[in-house]
Amino acid sequence: MKTQTMHPNTQLLLDAWSQIDGTTGTRSKGPLTNNHPDLIDALFVIERQNDGLWLFRNAGSALNTVLGRALQDHDFLHFWTGPDRHMMTGFLDAVLENRLPGIIEANGETLTGQQIEVELAFTPIGHHMSDQSRPRLLALYQTLTPESVLKGRPLWRHRLTALHPPVSRSPAPYLKLVANNN
Repeated sequence: MKTQTMHPNTQLLLDAWSQIDGTTGTRSKGPLTNNHPDLIDALFVIERQNDGLWLFRNAGSALNTVLGRALQDHDFLHFWTGPDRHMMTGFLDAVLENRLPGIIEANGETLTGQQIEVELAFTPIGHHMSDQSRPRLLALYQTLTPESVLKGRPLWRHRLTALHPPVSRSPAPYLKLVANNN
């Protein structure tokens, strides 16, 4: 996964996610979201549908504002075009399959050409993904460029600039030799 410096809110989300115990769903001591009010407004949940859509299930008010609409039941992939949409689909599948977070960097663009840099972090919800008929991801949409550059205009398209897919924690394969002297 990404080794460069991340936005503090992205790091906070990843730290909180890593502290969740897979069996009980409880958190150990760690950062509290009420100490970071700007984090909550930038969170969203997407759910994979059987037809391949990734629908917003909920989204923070800051995200609804920067994207210019109420996002619930809209397809997350509609903010991406062409090859970026295909890469985004594969990326989301990798987060689900590996059950580990991933981060993307992108440029968001308005209809009039203003651009800002954004960072999105995706974390799987629940450790038993195979039990879910419609898996969900908790995600953070973090603007890196001041939103004032947009002059109040919503973002309508995103272009990927970097993908940092999950890195599997599975142990390296090993070879076991057995000798039979019979």
